[in-house]
Amino acid sequence: MKIAIIGAGASGIMAAITAKRLNKNLEIDIFDANKSIGKKILASGNGRCNISNTTISNKNYLGENPDFVTFALKEFDFKAFEKFCKSVGLLLDIKENGKVYPLSNEAKSVTNLLALALENLKINLFCEHFVQNFEKIDDKFIVFANDKEFKSYDKVLISSGLGASPQLNSSEKGLDIATKFGHSINPTYPSLVGLQTQNSYNGKLQGVKKECIVSLYVNGDFEQEIFGDVLFTSYGVSGFAILDISQRAVFALSQFFDVELRINFFPKVPVNDLANQIQTLFKNLENQRVVDILTGLVSNKIAPVLLGICNISLETKANEVNTKQIKALAHQLNSWKLKVIDTQGFSHAEASGGGVRTDEVDNKTYESKLCKNLYFAGEVLDIVGNRGGYNLHFAWASGYLVGKSLATN
Repeated sequence: MKIAIIGAGASGIMAAITAKRLNKNLEIDIFDANKSIGKKILASGNGRCNISNTTISNKNYLGENPDFVTFALKEFDFKAFEKFCKSVGLLLDIKENGKVYPLSNEAKSVTNLLALALENLKINLFCEHFVQNFEKIDDKFIVFANDKEFKSYDKVLISSGLGASPQLNSSEKGLDIATKFGHSINPTYPSLVGLQTQNSYNGKLQGVKKECIVSLYVNGDFEQEIFGDVLFTSYGVSGFAILDISQRAVFALSQFFDVELRINFFPKVPVNDLANQIQTLFKNLENQRVVDILTGLVSNKIAPVLLGICNISLETKANEVNTKQIKALAHQLNSWKLKVIDTQGFSHAEASGGGVRTDEVDNKTYESKLCKNLYFAGEVLDIVGNRGGYNLHFAWASGYLVGKSLATN
């Protein structure tokens, strides 16, 4: 039996290894646009490769139907992943927060060992092959890549990902092929990405970084709250808290909803206590400018912007500020509102949301319900995970189930 896999990322590699281990008679060809396998694996975790997470459930995923992942996570949980890693010689470093990295602390270790496993199993790699299309004629698939025809495939897996990180040759070509075989697509959007905000002072706060609580409001209703780093940029905001909250924020943007962030710069201090602290500072330094006093509380970049928002002149002295203005300063620092208008796009995104609708794919075999012997795995499906190794784990898990399916006649 002959199999074609489109995309040598985590899901495609896992499917190939699993299938060939279960059925030595398979002939497997993997096509990838890059010079080597696993380019997104190499890019994950800032080159360290946050390869999985010990605590995973369907609550860590977004999509039209997040429950779609439940069976895969049950069949290929972290223990199963750890066992697979040992089988290819990869040892893991498991952190207290559940994040998992290769013990070497280098993503290159992961791709090197996976490449060796593919080689030992005699799986054929066609790197720098751009798949333009494929057809199905008389129950056999033909793959068109680099203006050549690769014929007589019994089964095909699309594991080519989506548009995040186009600099790694990622694209939505897999969706084009899926639609040709009758599949419908949910609109794609960048995920785990910086957010553009509608504020005239963005550039003035560039470089300010602080641990905050970030709250997401969609159409005025509270949606989610996350604690972590916030980095102000020339375009808006980034940082780990923003990347995390961007998933629901961008999903809401894709539906043309009103999206707002509210940032609490002092999450451990109640707003009334913060107002009292500011009032005490002003009383002790009543003859100094408010903008100078505030730099003992916040960044010297935040202080003048804060005063501008609260309509207080930069030349105002502490003894000239009234109680109402002090409360306004405290409330602004407790709930700094930012209207989200866009993202930094796919080129800056760690993952993509949207994709092939999961109700058209079997959640146990990952075979298309519309075209026999056509399979999907990984990011090309309308499933996107939280930051922290969840996207890669879904890629491994979905690839594992596909591999089992590919191995059977």
